[in-house]
Amino acid sequence: MHISKVDIRCCRRAQERFDAAALRGNGFRGFDFLVVTLHTDDGLQASMFGFAGRSAEGSGRLAAESLRPFLLGRDPLERERAWRDFRTADRWWTLLPIYAYGPFDTCLWLLSAAAAGQPLWKYIGGAREEVPAYVSSLLHDLPEGYGEEALAVRAAGWRGYKLHTPGRDVREDLRAHAAVREAIGDDPGFALMSDPVASMNLEQAVRFGRALERLDYHWFEEPLHDEDIHSLRELTRRLEIPIVGTEVLAKHPYSVAECISTRVVDRVRADVSWTGGVTGVLKTARLAEAFGVNCEIHTSIFHPLDLVNLHCCAAVNNCDFFEVLGPVEAFDFGLKGKLPIAAGLGRAPSGPGLGMELDWGEIDACTVAIV
Repeated sequence: MHISKVDIRCCRRAQERFDAAALRGNGFRGFDFLVVTLHTDDGLQASMFGFAGRSAEGSGRLAAESLRPFLLGRDPLERERAWRDFRTADRWWTLLPIYAYGPFDTCLWLLSAAAAGQPLWKYIGGAREEVPAYVSSLLHDLPEGYGEEALAVRAAGWRGYKLHTPGRDVREDLRAHAAVREAIGDDPGFALMSDPVASMNLEQAVRFGRALERLDYHWFEEPLHDEDIHSLRELTRRLEIPIVGTEVLAKHPYSVAECISTRVVDRVRADVSWTGGVTGVLKTARLAEAFGVNCEIHTSIFHPLDLVNLHCCAAVNNCDFFEVLGPVEAFDFGLKGKLPIAAGLGRAPSGPGLGMELDWGEIDACTVAIV
């Protein structure tokens, strides 16, 4: 079995479910993404979404020039060889974005699992069929908006809620967290998490983290930039609440090895989009497990990629939750059917490979170029 063809679709989808301010503005107009398809010479094929930042066409052309020739002729079962060769090639000349390799590596895994007639999570080596799931917020104008959303999330059966706050005023952000705790009350079955998305300095993060400890939050994620190693290590030393990071560090798992071994953070992050596909997630999770550290697999925004994340969650033991970005309906596209979540549990699919079909009607409607 060898890869005989690589298709790359550049896609753009408008969104009407939230205002650009919910993502700190930044000129957000809609979702740009890729859909990558690998074909084999014996008739198999696998497809997956890919992150594309602000330009699907720019990301698609970059992938077509670098990753198409890299993958043609390869045996999809030799994923580790491809990983090693890509690491070398990327260092020598291409230096691609952190999200470039993920969909291609994921397709290699999906081809292999489909050829074996197994769902991806069992092909990897299944650990569990169900994973508790939580919703991550976008930004709200007022603190009360977070409390209202948290209540709606709990009422819908989810097992937790994570706040992304604006970062304009630390006091305002803290009021939002307090409003959520007041709305939820003391509910041990519903976890609360905080993710200010690198909006603080060390002193602010220490004070904020101590307040979160009093509010009994489950973890404190990326208050500082992931590469601010010294400050993160000091923050982790000072606080009892688990500090979570490494989400956007390039070159997993090698870049996070020191973060794990010297406790720069208490828990690390990985996902199949920004960590280099299924291979990157598994390498990071296994490395973390050896040190008694959790690898919390974070949302990849697009539901087809999140479904692959769910497969990975079901194949490891050191991940507490499956994360989905909210409002969930705003991101509910790309799959024929909804993410398999019921009663707050993500349930790994039982069909071979991905276990669900992509929505090709939606993909066709969003395609702006094929490169």
